[in-house]
Amino acid sequence: MSAEPVIDVSRLPTYAFGKQSLMWWGTLGIMAIEGTVFVLAAFAYFYIRGNVGSWPPGGLKPPDLLYGTINTGVLLASLWPNWWTDRAAKARDLHRIRIGLPVCLAFAAAFLVFRGFEFAALNIRWDTNAYGSAVWTLLGLHTVHLATDAVDTAVLAVLMFTGPLEGKRYADVSDNAFYWYFVVLIWIPLYGVIYLAPRLN
Repeated sequence: MSAEPVIDVSRLPTYAFGKQSLMWWGTLGIMAIEGTVFVLAAFAYFYIRGNVGSWPPGGLKPPDLLYGTINTGVLLASLWPNWWTDRAAKARDLHRIRIGLPVCLAFAAAFLVFRGFEFAALNIRWDTNAYGSAVWTLLGLHTVHLATDAVDTAVLAVLMFTGPLEGKRYADVSDNAFYWYFVVLIWIPLYGVIYLAPRLN
């Protein structure tokens, strides 16, 4: 009886980018779940709107546009350094990654600072009525996503400067950029819901 043939897999790569990576699929699954949560929260917002006469209810002012619009600009501008860092990761260019990650982190920090001003400019507290709760929930959900991705970016930056520099770290940087694209993309309709919908009476 002959022995089973041995397959040598030692030369196969230990990490991959994009659709070839299990982490990429995991990130995509998380984005699908979180996207569903945002859709449900937006439906709750419009359900409340459909059951009151005026919007915002009680003669409230809509949220001020200034900080939300500034933050939209910051988010859109952040796409470029994230794309650049993503390309650097796929090229395994450590020097560019060490430049790109701190720049991406600076954009995230700037956004979070302006987000604090956004909450103050909503012209309503979270516990005033159902409208206030819906607006704060939408903005709060997005803030949590931004904050968690900022922490992830900071951890990756530290790892890329201190090591160990395993190959999978480059794939982690790419996946981090992939998630940031989602955070930016989901903000565009949220901006419309929070800032423009109350002005369309």
